[in-house]
Amino acid sequence: MVKTRYRWIVLFLTPPLLIYLFFVVFPLLSSFYYSFTDWNGFAVDYNQIGFANFEKLFRDPLFGKALTNTVLWTVAAIVIPTGIGLTLALALHGRNFIGNLYKSLFYLPISLALAVIGQIWLWIYQPDWGLINTFVRAIGHPEWSTAWLAKPQYALLGVIIAWAWQQIALSMVIFLAGLTAIPQELIEAAEIDGANYWQRVRHVIIPLLAPASVVVIALAVINSLKSFDVLYVMTKGGPFHSSDNLAMFMYNESFQKYNMGYGSAIAVVLFMITLAVIVVYFRQSANAEHLYD
Repeated sequence: MVKTRYRWIVLFLTPPLLIYLFFVVFPLLSSFYYSFTDWNGFAVDYNQIGFANFEKLFRDPLFGKALTNTVLWTVAAIVIPTGIGLTLALALHGRNFIGNLYKSLFYLPISLALAVIGQIWLWIYQPDWGLINTFVRAIGHPEWSTAWLAKPQYALLGVIIAWAWQQIALSMVIFLAGLTAIPQELIEAAEIDGANYWQRVRHVIIPLLAPASVVVIALAVINSLKSFDVLYVMTKGGPFHSSDNLAMFMYNESFQKYNMGYGSAIAVVLFMITLAVIVVYFRQSANAEHLYD
């Protein structure tokens, strides 16, 4: 009986494990290997060059620009979706039919692919008939209209806003789930003690939302680090690399300039940053678990 059960376990686990090894583990190990070579992605022959790609990486001003943009994107990912998602969750939690309707409306963006999100916001930012420029002209300020994504000072911010518009929905849903896990007795006790709504939010609800906050922030950071599709659709890292992040920079080096070894080095750096975030996330999750005990 035990042997039969073990065989069924092996039978069902082997196909997904093989798929995972082939599509995740093998490419990951290959990236580490090729990061120490000068492979161009096509040639059969290539040279082992040690840490030359990494030395070049940290001298490359374009890498510095992409890293800075990634940090800015990550900070924005923590602040914008988390703050607005928490606000919406608090406003809509426990509401009636109208509240549920608004929840559905705010959740809609997360059901769209990021490539679609990028195309929608391309229309919004369009210089001639886009929503933003049409609005500023309608209120009597045509001088405010501009080609938003063609200006280096606005391009990155424009893409971040489009990306955050989708991520707010995810943050809202996680916070709503966290709010349902908070014992109502604690909130009622604070109300009986004379705490007003904002005091209950600050001193009771937000501290007890720590586990949900850890999940929201970790997902926001991880999603920001791997953001590529929305950026590719909207700016492709331009103009003049002003909206490059590490994922976009890696793509351009690997598949546009055919520096696969150099692109693999960028991928390794991005992987190490993401791994550090995941380690911090698991540690914070373990620390936050006792709050609902």
